[in-house]
Amino acid sequence: MEPILQGKNLVKRYGRVTALDHCDFELYPGEVLAVIGDNGAGKSSLIKAVSGAVIPDAGEVYLEGKQVRFSSPNDAREHGIETVYQTLAMSPALSITDNMFMGRELRKPGFMGKYLRQLDKKAMEKFAREKLSELGLMTIQNINQAVETLSGGQRQGVAVARAAAFGSKVIILDEPTAALGVKESRRVLELIQDVRSRGIPIVLISHNMPHVFEVADRIHIHRLGKRLTVIKPGDYTMSDAVAFMTGAKEPETVAA
Repeated sequence: MEPILQGKNLVKRYGRVTALDHCDFELYPGEVLAVIGDNGAGKSSLIKAVSGAVIPDAGEVYLEGKQVRFSSPNDAREHGIETVYQTLAMSPALSITDNMFMGRELRKPGFMGKYLRQLDKKAMEKFAREKLSELGLMTIQNINQAVETLSGGQRQGVAVARAAAFGSKVIILDEPTAALGVKESRRVLELIQDVRSRGIPIVLISHNMPHVFEVADRIHIHRLGKRLTVIKPGDYTMSDAVAFMTGAKEPETVAA
Protein backbone atom coordinates (compact mmCIF):
# COMPACT_ATOMS: atom_id res chain seq x y z
CA MET A 1 0.00 0.00 0.00
CA GLU A 2 1.30 3.43 -0.94
CA PRO A 3 1.51 6.10 1.79
CA ILE A 4 -0.95 8.96 1.43
CA LEU A 5 1.54 11.36 3.08
CA GLN A 6 5.28 10.75 3.15
CA GLY A 7 8.44 12.57 4.16
CA LYS A 8 11.87 11.45 2.93
CA ASN A 9 15.22 12.55 4.39
CA LEU A 10 13.73 15.68 5.92
CA VAL A 11 16.28 18.10 7.38
CA LYS A 12 15.54 21.27 9.35
CA ARG A 13 18.17 23.30 11.15
CA TYR A 14 17.82 26.35 13.37
CA GLY A 15 21.34 27.75 13.55
CA ARG A 16 23.46 25.06 15.18
CA VAL A 17 20.43 23.09 16.34
CA THR A 18 19.32 20.26 14.04
CA ALA A 19 15.60 19.73 14.63
CA LEU A 20 15.20 17.15 11.85
CA ASP A 21 18.14 14.93 10.95
CA HIS A 22 17.34 13.09 7.67
CA CYS A 23 13.97 12.04 9.03
CA ASP A 24 11.48 9.71 7.30
CA PHE A 25 7.73 9.59 7.83
CA GLU A 26 4.83 7.63 6.33
CA LEU A 27 1.08 7.87 6.88
CA TYR A 28 -1.08 5.21 5.22
CA PRO A 29 -4.72 5.57 4.09
CA GLY A 30 -7.36 5.10 6.77
CA GLU A 31 -5.01 4.76 9.74
CA VAL A 32 -4.33 6.65 12.95
CA LEU A 33 -0.57 7.15 13.22
CA ALA A 34 0.63 8.35 16.62
CA VAL A 35 3.88 10.32 16.79
CA ILE A 36 5.57 10.20 20.17
CA GLY A 37 8.91 11.42 21.46
CA ASP A 38 10.57 13.23 24.34
CA ASN A 39 10.51 17.02 24.56
CA GLY A 40 12.90 18.45 21.97
CA ALA A 41 12.93 15.26 19.89
CA GLY A 42 11.69 17.12 16.80
CA LYS A 43 8.05 15.99 16.66
CA SER A 44 6.65 19.47 16.09
CA SER A 45 9.26 20.26 13.45
CA LEU A 46 8.34 17.05 11.62
CA ILE A 47 4.64 17.86 11.63
CA LYS A 48 5.28 21.46 10.60
CA ALA A 49 7.46 20.26 7.73
CA VAL A 50 4.73 18.03 6.28
CA SER A 51 1.93 20.57 6.89
CA GLY A 52 3.56 23.68 5.41
CA ALA A 53 4.24 25.54 8.66
CA VAL A 54 8.01 25.33 8.06
CA ILE A 55 9.96 24.70 4.88
CA PRO A 56 12.54 21.92 5.32
CA ASP A 57 16.16 22.67 4.38
CA ALA A 58 16.41 19.34 2.57
CA GLY A 59 14.28 16.31 1.80
CA GLU A 60 10.99 15.73 -0.01
CA VAL A 61 7.33 15.55 0.93
CA TYR A 62 4.94 13.39 -1.08
CA LEU A 63 1.13 13.47 -1.07
CA GLU A 64 -0.60 10.53 -2.74
CA GLY A 65 2.69 9.59 -4.39
CA LYS A 66 3.33 13.00 -5.92
CA GLN A 67 6.03 15.34 -4.66
CA VAL A 68 4.65 18.55 -3.17
CA ARG A 69 6.26 21.74 -1.87
CA PHE A 70 4.15 23.59 0.68
CA SER A 71 5.08 27.23 1.16
CA SER A 72 2.51 27.82 3.94
CA PRO A 73 -0.20 26.05 5.99
CA ASN A 74 -2.79 27.51 3.59
CA ASP A 75 -0.97 25.79 0.75
CA ALA A 76 -1.26 22.46 2.60
CA ARG A 77 -4.94 23.15 3.29
CA GLU A 78 -5.59 23.61 -0.41
CA HIS A 79 -4.12 20.13 -0.89
CA GLY A 80 -6.51 18.65 1.72
CA ILE A 81 -4.26 18.63 4.81
CA GLU A 82 -5.78 20.17 7.95
CA THR A 83 -3.88 20.67 11.22
CA VAL A 84 -5.37 21.24 14.67
CA TYR A 85 -2.61 22.86 16.72
CA GLN A 86 -2.37 22.65 20.49
CA THR A 87 -3.45 26.31 20.72
CA LEU A 88 -6.50 25.44 18.52
CA ALA A 89 -5.91 28.62 16.41
CA MET A 90 -9.42 29.88 17.07
CA SER A 91 -10.77 33.37 17.68
CA PRO A 92 -12.63 33.30 21.04
CA ALA A 93 -14.80 36.34 20.35
CA LEU A 94 -16.17 34.97 17.05
CA SER A 95 -19.00 32.47 16.69
CA ILE A 96 -18.63 28.74 16.02
CA THR A 97 -19.67 29.28 12.40
CA ASP A 98 -17.22 32.15 11.90
CA ASN A 99 -14.39 30.06 13.33
CA MET A 100 -15.18 27.09 11.11
CA PHE A 101 -15.10 29.27 8.00
CA MET A 102 -12.30 31.64 8.98
CA GLY A 103 -10.31 32.44 5.83
CA ARG A 104 -12.67 30.50 3.54
CA GLU A 105 -16.01 32.25 3.97
CA LEU A 106 -18.83 31.50 1.54
CA ARG A 107 -20.25 34.38 -0.46
CA LYS A 108 -23.81 34.76 -1.70
CA PRO A 109 -24.41 33.57 -5.26
CA GLY A 110 -24.80 36.07 -8.04
CA PHE A 111 -24.39 39.83 -7.96
CA MET A 112 -24.62 40.20 -4.15
CA GLY A 113 -21.69 37.90 -3.52
CA LYS A 114 -19.54 38.57 -6.55
CA TYR A 115 -19.65 42.36 -6.56
CA LEU A 116 -20.91 43.40 -3.11
CA ARG A 117 -19.00 40.51 -1.47
CA GLN A 118 -21.82 39.69 0.93
CA LEU A 119 -21.37 36.53 3.00
CA ASP A 120 -23.83 33.66 2.75
CA LYS A 121 -24.35 33.27 6.50
CA LYS A 122 -27.29 30.85 6.20
CA ALA A 123 -25.27 28.43 4.05
CA MET A 124 -22.31 28.60 6.46
CA GLU A 125 -24.54 28.04 9.50
CA LYS A 126 -26.23 25.06 7.82
CA PHE A 127 -22.88 23.52 6.89
CA ALA A 128 -21.42 24.07 10.38
CA ARG A 129 -24.48 22.53 12.04
CA GLU A 130 -24.31 19.48 9.75
CA LYS A 131 -20.61 18.90 10.47
CA LEU A 132 -21.10 19.20 14.23
CA SER A 133 -24.05 16.78 14.03
CA GLU A 134 -22.00 14.27 12.03
CA LEU A 135 -19.48 14.12 14.87
CA GLY A 136 -22.12 14.04 17.60
CA LEU A 137 -21.39 17.54 18.89
CA MET A 138 -24.92 18.85 19.12
CA THR A 139 -24.63 19.46 22.84
CA ILE A 140 -23.73 22.84 21.35
CA GLN A 141 -27.19 24.33 20.98
CA ASN A 142 -26.46 27.68 19.35
CA ILE A 143 -24.22 27.62 16.30
CA ASN A 144 -23.78 31.40 16.62
CA GLN A 145 -22.54 31.47 20.21
CA ALA A 146 -19.04 32.79 20.79
CA VAL A 147 -16.30 30.16 21.09
CA GLU A 148 -15.19 31.74 24.39
CA THR A 149 -18.47 30.52 25.97
CA LEU A 150 -17.67 26.86 25.19
CA SER A 151 -15.95 24.37 27.47
CA GLY A 152 -12.44 23.15 26.63
CA GLY A 153 -13.78 19.89 25.23
CA GLN A 154 -16.37 21.67 23.09
CA ARG A 155 -13.71 24.02 21.68
CA GLN A 156 -11.52 21.06 20.82
CA GLY A 157 -14.55 19.41 19.25
CA VAL A 158 -15.21 22.45 17.05
CA ALA A 159 -11.54 22.51 15.99
CA VAL A 160 -11.66 18.79 15.09
CA ALA A 161 -14.99 19.28 13.27
CA ARG A 162 -13.44 22.13 11.26
CA ALA A 163 -10.50 19.94 10.33
CA ALA A 164 -12.77 17.02 9.41
CA ALA A 165 -14.99 19.30 7.31
CA PHE A 166 -12.16 20.63 5.17
CA GLY A 167 -9.39 18.04 5.58
CA SER A 168 -10.27 15.85 2.63
CA LYS A 169 -7.03 13.82 2.72
CA VAL A 170 -5.18 14.12 6.06
CA ILE A 171 -5.90 15.48 9.54
CA ILE A 172 -3.06 16.27 11.96
CA LEU A 173 -3.86 16.66 15.67
CA ASP A 174 -1.22 18.18 17.95
CA GLU A 175 -1.78 17.19 21.60
CA PRO A 176 -5.59 17.30 21.31
CA THR A 177 -6.24 16.18 24.91
CA ALA A 178 -3.37 17.99 26.69
CA ALA A 179 -5.49 20.59 28.49
CA LEU A 180 -8.69 18.56 28.90
CA GLY A 181 -10.30 16.67 31.76
CA VAL A 182 -11.12 12.96 31.70
CA LYS A 183 -14.64 13.29 30.29
CA GLU A 184 -13.65 15.81 27.63
CA SER A 185 -10.60 13.76 26.64
CA ARG A 186 -12.87 10.75 26.16
CA ARG A 187 -15.07 12.74 23.77
CA VAL A 188 -12.06 13.83 21.70
CA LEU A 189 -10.85 10.21 21.42
CA GLU A 190 -14.33 9.25 20.22
CA LEU A 191 -14.14 12.06 17.67
CA ILE A 192 -10.82 10.68 16.40
CA GLN A 193 -12.40 7.25 15.96
CA ASP A 194 -15.43 8.80 14.23
CA VAL A 195 -13.20 10.66 11.77
CA ARG A 196 -11.14 7.53 11.06
CA SER A 197 -14.34 5.54 10.42
CA ARG A 198 -15.07 8.02 7.61
CA GLY A 199 -11.81 6.97 5.95
CA ILE A 200 -9.69 10.04 6.74
CA PRO A 201 -6.19 9.18 8.03
CA ILE A 202 -5.05 10.98 11.17
CA VAL A 203 -1.65 11.90 12.60
CA LEU A 204 -1.87 12.13 16.39
CA ILE A 205 0.92 13.80 18.36
CA SER A 206 0.56 13.01 22.05
CA HIS A 207 2.40 12.42 25.31
CA ASN A 208 -0.54 10.47 26.75
CA MET A 209 0.45 6.81 26.35
CA PRO A 210 -2.97 5.29 27.29
CA HIS A 211 -4.63 7.47 24.64
CA VAL A 212 -1.98 6.58 22.05
CA PHE A 213 -2.29 2.85 22.68
CA GLU A 214 -6.09 3.06 22.60
CA VAL A 215 -6.60 4.74 19.22
CA ALA A 216 -3.37 4.34 17.19
CA ASP A 217 -2.87 1.70 14.52
CA ARG A 218 0.88 2.37 14.41
CA ILE A 219 3.23 4.42 16.60
CA HIS A 220 6.08 6.45 15.10
CA ILE A 221 8.76 6.89 17.78
CA HIS A 222 10.85 10.02 17.28
CA ARG A 223 14.23 10.53 18.93
CA LEU A 224 17.09 12.97 18.34
CA GLY A 225 15.53 14.49 15.24
CA LYS A 226 14.74 11.30 13.36
CA ARG A 227 12.45 8.31 13.34
CA LEU A 228 13.82 5.63 15.65
CA THR A 229 11.28 2.95 14.77
CA VAL A 230 7.59 2.30 14.13
CA ILE A 231 5.73 -0.16 16.37
CA LYS A 232 2.23 -1.58 16.61
CA PRO A 233 0.45 -1.14 19.96
CA GLY A 234 -0.43 -4.85 20.15
CA ASP A 235 3.21 -5.90 19.94
CA TYR A 236 4.65 -3.73 22.72
CA THR A 237 3.69 -2.30 26.10
CA MET A 238 3.47 1.35 27.07
CA SER A 239 6.62 0.87 29.14
CA ASP A 240 8.45 -0.38 26.05
CA ALA A 241 7.36 2.68 24.07
CA VAL A 242 8.54 5.06 26.80
CA ALA A 243 11.86 3.19 27.06
CA PHE A 244 12.42 3.49 23.29
CA MET A 245 11.42 7.16 23.37
CA THR A 246 13.85 8.06 26.15
CA GLY A 247 16.74 5.87 25.00
CA ALA A 248 16.54 3.49 27.97
CA LYS A 249 15.97 0.61 25.59
CA GLU A 250 16.79 -0.01 21.94
CA PRO A 251 14.14 -1.48 19.59
CA GLU A 252 14.83 -4.67 17.69
CA THR A 253 14.27 -2.94 14.36
CA VAL A 254 15.70 0.56 14.01
CA ALA A 255 14.45 2.64 11.10
CA ALA A 256 17.04 3.36 8.42
